[in-house]
Order: sequence, then C-alpha cells, then structure tokens
Amino acid sequence: MDDLAAKLSKNIAARRRALGLTQAQVAERLGVDTETLSRFERGRHLPSLVTLERLSSLLHTTTSELLAEEQRRPTDEAEAISSWLAALSPSDKEFACSLLKQCCDYLASRS
Repeated sequence: MDDLAAKLSKNIAARRRALGLTQAQVAERLGVDTETLSRFERGRHLPSLVTLERLSSLLHTTTSELLAEEQRRPTDEAEAISSWLAALSPSDKEFACSLLKQCCDYLASRS
C-alpha cells in the first residue's frame, strides 16, 4: 500500500469511528456500497476527488485533514458534541451552543 493510500485509509476509518458512525451509515450517505467504503478504509482503493470531497464533508473534516500524516485530535467529548450538532439546523445549532455555554459558565462559576 502506498503512503497516500495508507494515510487516507487510516484517517477515514479513525474519523468515522470518532463520530460513532458505522461503515454502512457512511456508505449509505455517500451513495456507495459498504464494500467500497471498506476498500477505502483498507487502502485497497482510492476514492475519486469528488468522492473524497463528499466523504470529508460527511465526516465533518477537510480533504487535507484526511490526507494529513497526523490528525489533530479533538477530545472525545468535542467529537461527540460536534456530531450531535451536525444533525441540527443552523438555528437549532446556535440554540444548543448557547445552552451549552450557559451550562458551562454556570458550572465553572461554582468552582
């Protein structure tokens, strides 16, 4: 497996797992079969540029992050919150962020 395929495959799989998504869920949203996504994650097949761009959007990252040697690693909590927010409309996302900030401010003031 060449370096590009190795980096990409590792990063796709890690990002998918960090978001708590199955291969089947990502494959369905991407419009490919599960085996195709599995090949991407094993480095057996490289996605086209169009598919890579759609995949990075689906995984809430950039193509450059998927191709990077080392991924920036947000905390597990940040990953979970990000995935929850991703499913919301812009106004609901703003509302949820506002509530979370208020909760954190309140809890920090008690310390």
